[in-house]
Amino acid sequence: MQKLLIVLGLVLLAAGLAWPWLRRLPFGRLPGDIHVVREGFGFSFPIVTCLVVSVVVSLLLWLFRR
Repeated sequence: MQKLLIVLGLVLLAAGLAWPWLRRLPFGRLPGDIHVVREGFGFSFPIVTCLVVSVVVSLLLWLFRR
């Protein structure tokens, strides 16, 4: 558990330091993501982004468990 927390902390630290470059990635704006904007109302459901992140995390976990 200690190693997992240390690794997660390092990943969050790296993501925080790389945020100026990471925010330029098209995540949240991919084709297939649902955005509804009306007067006084906004709804966003990034379904394709969720699928892409899920596949990447699954592949990384699969690689680390080998």
